[in-house]
Order: sequence, then C-alpha cells, then structure tokens
Amino acid sequence: MASLQFWDYMVLVIILTVSSMIGIYYRLSGGKQKTTKEYLMADQSMSALPVSFSLMASFMSAVTLMGVSNESYHHGIMFCIINLAYVISTPIAAYLYLPVFYRMRTTSVYEYLERRFGHSTRLAASLAFSIQMILYMGIVLYAPALALEAVAGLNKFSAIVIIGLVCTFYSTIGGMKAVLITDVFQSLLMFAAIFSVIAMSAIKAGGLQGIWRAAANTGRVDIIEFSLDPTIRHTWWSLIVGGIITYMSLYCVNQTQIQRLLSVRSLKGAQAALWWNLPLLICLSFSTLFSGLAIYYYYRDCDPVKEGRISRGDQLMPLFALDTMGQYPGLCGLFVSGIFSASLSTVSSAVSSLAAVTVEDYIKPIYKMWFKRPMIENNTTLPSKFMAFIYGIVCVALAFGAGSMGGVLQASLTIFGVVGGPLLAIFTLGMFTVKANQRGVLLGLIIGLFFSFKIGFGGPKPPVTTLPLSTESCQMTTNQTSLMAGTLESQLDDNFFDTIIATSTMNAVTDSSEKVEYFWLYRLSYLWLSVLGFIITLTTGYALSRLLEYFNLADNYQIYTDISRKIIDCDLFIPPLSQKLRTEVISEESDRLNWLIS
Repeated sequence: MASLQFWDYMVLVIILTVSSMIGIYYRLSGGKQKTTKEYLMADQSMSALPVSFSLMASFMSAVTLMGVSNESYHHGIMFCIINLAYVISTPIAAYLYLPVFYRMRTTSVYEYLERRFGHSTRLAASLAFSIQMILYMGIVLYAPALALEAVAGLNKFSAIVIIGLVCTFYSTIGGMKAVLITDVFQSLLMFAAIFSVIAMSAIKAGGLQGIWRAAANTGRVDIIEFSLDPTIRHTWWSLIVGGIITYMSLYCVNQTQIQRLLSVRSLKGAQAALWWNLPLLICLSFSTLFSGLAIYYYYRDCDPVKEGRISRGDQLMPLFALDTMGQYPGLCGLFVSGIFSASLSTVSSAVSSLAAVTVEDYIKPIYKMWFKRPMIENNTTLPSKFMAFIYGIVCVALAFGAGSMGGVLQASLTIFGVVGGPLLAIFTLGMFTVKANQRGVLLGLIIGLFFSFKIGFGGPKPPVTTLPLSTESCQMTTNQTSLMAGTLESQLDDNFFDTIIATSTMNAVTDSSEKVEYFWLYRLSYLWLSVLGFIITLTTGYALSRLLEYFNLADNYQIYTDISRKIIDCDLFIPPLSQKLRTEVISEESDRLNWLIS
C-alpha cells in the first residue's frame, strides 16, 4: 500500500508552521492581551467574514468530513436535506437568541442563566458543556490519526502530538484572534481536500456526470422519503426537525459559537456572520456528500472494506487519496493537511471556549468567595492562557487514551445529542417565558438529561443497513482477508461511521448485530434524540415551574430589578417578548401617574 512521500510531509510542515506563525503574530500585535475581553473575545473588534469561516470550521471537524463522505458512500445523499434545517434555523438564531447575548456582552454564555435563574443553573449548564467538550476533543484528534495511520502509514502517536501541540500553541499565545484567523486558513484547506477528491474522481469518470450516473444506478441519489415513521433512519421530517434542534443547540446557545459571534463589532455584524456562515456550511456539506459519491464511483466494482484493504469505512477517504493522488508530489500532503486542519479548527475552538467557561464560571466565583472581592480584569489573562494550555494537553492525553476507551468513543459522540437538546431547552425557557423559575428548570434539566442518556446510551439498538456494495473486480488475498478481520489497536463499532455522522448533527447511532427484540425507544432514528431531550426538558421544566410557584415553593425574583419586584429586566428575553414587557411597564407607569394626578 502506498504511503506519504517527502513532499507530502513538507506541505504538512509548512501548513502547521503557518498556523503557528499566526498565533505568534497576534501575540505580538494588538492590545497585548491585557484582559479577557482582548484575549478570549478578540477585543470585540472582528469583522463578519472571518467569524463566519470560523463558525463553519468549528462545526465541521475532520471526523465530520470523513463521516459525511462515508454517509453518502454507504447510504446515499438523503442527508443533504438537513441543510433545509440550517436555512430555517439561521434567522431564529440571528434575530431571537443572539440579541439577548449581545445585549449582555458576557464572556460565558452561562452567565445569562445566573442572571435569569440563579447560580445553580449556571453551574449545572456549564459543567454539562465542559464534560461534553472535553470528551469530544480526544476523538477529534484520534479518529483521523487512526484512519491515516492505517492507510497512509502516518504514525498515529506522532500525528496526535504534533497536531495537538501546534493547536495548543497558537490557541494559547494568540487568543481568539489567532483562532479565528487560523480557522479561515484551515477552512480553505478543508475545501481544498474535499475538492481534490472530487476532481480526481471526475478525471477518472470523464466528468461529474459519470459520478452522478453511477450513484443514481445504485439508489444513492434518492431523497424521496417522507414517511412519518420515527424509526426510519433518515426522512425529511427527522432531518429537518432534528437538524433544527441540532443547529439551534450549537448556534443559539453553545459557548463555542456564541463566543465567536460576540467577538464581532456590532450586533448587525454578528448577524451577518451567521448569514455568511450559512452558504459556507451548505457548500461544504454538499461537496462533502458529493465526495462520497466520487469515492463510490472509484470503488464501485470493488469495495475496499469487503476486499480487505481497509478494515472500516472511516479509512475510505484517506485510501482514495493515496490511490489517486500518490503520483502527484505534495497533493496527498495537501489532502492530509485539509483533514488535520478540520481537527485543528475544532480543537482550538474547544480549547478557547473551555478556557472562557473555566475562568468565568469557576475561577472568578471562587476568587470572589475566597478574597471577598472580584478579580481585576488585568489579572485574568494569565489564568485564561494557563487553562487554554491545560485543556490542550488534556486533548492530547484523551486522544492517546481513546484507543483503550472502547465504547467511550461512541459515548463522546452521543453526548452531543443527549446534552445539546436539554441545554437548548433551559435557555429557551429563560428567554421565551417569564414564568419559568430556577427550581422547575433544574428539575426539568435533570429529567431531560436522564431520559436522553437512557435513550442515547441504552440498548441494544437495531443495526443499520447500507446500500449495495460490489466486489466483482476484487482479487482478495489471504493477507487482505486477515486485515478484513480487523487487527488494529482500537476496535470501534463496525458501524462506526453511522456514529460519525452524528458529529455533524451532534448525535449518534448505536449498532448491534444481535437478533433481538428492540425496545421501541431504541429503534428511534438518532436524529430524534436531541429533539426528545429538548421537548422533555422544555415541557417538564415549564410545568414544574408553574406547579412549584403555585405551591409557593419557588419564585422568580431574579428577573426583577427592584426590591418590590415590579420592574422586570427586559434584556433577559427575546426581542419580541422584551418589547412587549417594556410596553406593559410603560403602560402601567402611565396609568399610575394618571391615577396620582387625578
């Protein structure tokens, strides 16, 4: 099997060096990172375009790129319907949720929950987010490194250390500005990697029409599935509804994305960044899906997994790159750089957001409790950098341990679904309702998380079927047969990339080969996981809030700005509700003055 050559490694070194130099540049320029506003929020001076690239890059990891490509290879392009959910969700994020955070201009989005409900809600939500991101960082580095080691001979441990340290270096010293600008650079490399795959296959097929025709002949371009059956893996309804909740859990209330949006100069600029992110995200989504069809065209008569050349579907894209680009010096290196750039952008985003949450939600409150005074802003940069460095090292350590964690790998993917829906629900209860209170919301969150974890990690679950794959032109050897049995250090699930798709929707699929009777909840499409978590948390949180208030077991004093509890802090609510409350306050005040005059 072919491997990376000298010029491929040179391209990779150059690209990693550029990323590091961007970090150094932003450390030595600008405001010298004297405050967390400068270090973690880019001094709120960024323009919309680089932030839009960063939003897309942090959404699409290397796991997602290879996973979405593998999705269309095995299941077809039905997954493309999820882009409609992105279109529907963008104005909701831009004009309802984002203005609330922008009015507050907080470094941690969970500060909103403290102002709306109380400190306990803030702590619970930030802890859930921290666990979610920490678990995910390791797989983001480990999965592409494992795939590239198996296919290209690129040493897994060296790749994890180098990529992890480079990412930690520029994220720590350069702050948010460095992360945003490197995301732009890395986004271009991600597109280059995907387009190179499509181009090489198109050359073999004599044009894009040949790729499409081969896919159409095997049902891979069918997107007509309108069934209301929630157990069908992908339908229009599951992709749109599940996609909306997934998108909103990321772009409406997630620390990683909101932190980027708050780095823009103005609210209009932040909204523009969301809109610019939409075509970028859709373009990468469609091109990645089409790259899977391109790979299928090349291997349509001899599936590499069935042949035994590779052991799992996550290795398809790297194998294709070596088979078709190996004769062109540096081209494979460019492809590998694009894959690792996707990992870099996601990990740097996680490192930056975790540092922000740790400083704002944990270190500052502890400092204030211990020293009886708030921490001076000029003293917050050093702990922010220290935490960014620590989280970078943790990421590398988790990647090394990922091979021995077994099922935890899938757990780290599934956790996006089980945590994202309930977290979106508690923010929604705070912004869209006046009656929700802390005790009711916390109980709703606990119930929602319990239910989501039960579905997400429970089982057994039914296996997922794939479209036909051919081995007509294969010449299987004994060695290839042994490889097919799977002798890699880490044995992920046979249906691993059905869980990998979950990283683009932040959900997961669990597979089981046993012939058993499956409980109906475990037969639900993975796309409904976050939806159910959202609905259960939302309904129970609101119902319990009203019930506890009725029995005088909870109140809502946090939303008032005066001791008499008559003036509501309207900034805590979405613009339409905020405007309605302001009008009511003005009307009541006018009636009171008229009564006094009369």
